[in-house]
Amino acid sequence: MPTANSPSDVLFLLLGAIMILAMHAGFAFLELGTVRKKNQVNALVKILTDFAVSAIAYFFVGYTVAYGVNFLGDARHIAEHHGYELVKFFFLLTFAAAIPAIVSGGIAERAKFHPQSAATFLLVGLVYPFFEGIAWNNHYGVQDWLSHSFGQPFHDFAGSVVVHAVGGWIGLAAVLNLGARRGRYSKEGRISAHPPSSIPFLALGAWILIVGWFGFNVMSAQRLDGISGLVAINSLMAMVGGTLSAMWAGKNDPGFIHNGPLAGLVAVCAGSDIMHPLGALVVGLVAGGMFVWLFTQTQNRWKIDDVLGVWPLHGICGAWGGVAAGIFGQSALGGLGGVSLMSQLLGTVAGIAIGFGGGYAVYALLRKTVGIRLDEEEEFNGADLTIHQITATPDRETNW
Repeated sequence: MPTANSPSDVLFLLLGAIMILAMHAGFAFLELGTVRKKNQVNALVKILTDFAVSAIAYFFVGYTVAYGVNFLGDARHIAEHHGYELVKFFFLLTFAAAIPAIVSGGIAERAKFHPQSAATFLLVGLVYPFFEGIAWNNHYGVQDWLSHSFGQPFHDFAGSVVVHAVGGWIGLAAVLNLGARRGRYSKEGRISAHPPSSIPFLALGAWILIVGWFGFNVMSAQRLDGISGLVAINSLMAMVGGTLSAMWAGKNDPGFIHNGPLAGLVAVCAGSDIMHPLGALVVGLVAGGMFVWLFTQTQNRWKIDDVLGVWPLHGICGAWGGVAAGIFGQSALGGLGGVSLMSQLLGTVAGIAIGFGGGYAVYALLRKTVGIRLDEEEEFNGADLTIHQITATPDRETNW
């Protein structure tokens, strides 16, 4: 049997990290296809820049906060065991960097560029790893207390709550601090529709995310001898369930249809290693319908201008995934057992509280100090020209 330090494990984890790194292209194109044309360049630049800032924040601060490990020693020491710990950092960095990638979609079209980079550093350096350490490294004895009180610790195999719910609730906090795009909602109660600028790019982003998600989930085992085909098939079933229910609930809307599989995949992360495939299908079906309904509610009734619907998609479907692991992971429903519904509920609530509270504090601080949104003229002209001085299609423009 290979050990956690074998070359095959290093390669296994490295391939997982690369697959999840590729998912960030999916985040970028999903946002590019959803925002208006005058903000497409900004969508691409934000995702790449946020990843770079995340890498710095997680390397120097966040990874130490979560796991008590740093890489400031000599190269001979940190590269021991084929560099497994370094590759593990890379793998977990791709998870951490998903936080600002999620938030980016909610605050699109009106957020300042560099203040968002500052927010990324604080979120990836402090807020996200604080809960990551609790859930995945037993910080503060929370998992021990849950095990003692309810028989099992909080179970989140691949991050329904740790990554997605936390990211989605941070996104909601950011959107509330930022406010709606100008002209989105009128004083008379009318709503200005801002349809997606490119369904093909939106669909491309969704497909890149779908493919990469099998690295996200399956390779969360972090060792080759821990790999399970059950995780892969549960991810597949949740993905197709989310697609079909979003198609039905969204009345064939292509934006909903391409976000449906993502909703299912978000929800199945936590329990993908312990559910029966039929349970995973139900989890995906519920998540897809939940996303469509809540996206419509937030945009039209509650007038929360969450551009890509990151709070319904990641925040709510992620929370549903945390709870669903405690339901469909039970042996009575065909799962493998070893999970407590009460521990799942409390762990999920803790993730929501830390994500929303920490995110709100970060964005409120930046809003009151340096400002976080473009002014009216800058927003009207679009983030592409305002921030980057070029549009996605500058063929007919001049520089005179």
